[in-house]
Amino acid sequence: MRAAHLVGGRMLDFIEFDDDFAIVKMYPPTETVGFTLAESNVRAKYGVTVVGVKTPGEDFTYAQPDTTVGPRDTLIVSGHTDLLERFAARP
Repeated sequence: MRAAHLVGGRMLDFIEFDDDFAIVKMYPPTETVGFTLAESNVRAKYGVTVVGVKTPGEDFTYAQPDTTVGPRDTLIVSGHTDLLERFAARP
C-alpha cells in the first residue's frame, strides 16, 4: 500500500485518491514556521495547498493568506502525491 511508506517523518496521516491526489496531515517544514502562508508562498514554490492549520489547544482553522504557522502546528495539505512527498521531505 502506497500510503504505508509515506506516513512518517513530518506526515502524520495520508489519504490518497484515485488520481494521485492526496490530503495529508503533517508537521510544518521549518521554512514555513513564523511566516504567514502568503509569505512562505507554499503553493507557488511546491505546488501544494495548505487547507488548514491546527494549533495545539485551539480550534482548527481554514488556511488564509494571513495565517501564521507555528512550530507546534499541524498542517492539512492537499495536492499531487509526488509534490506532497517533496514538500514533506523539506527540513
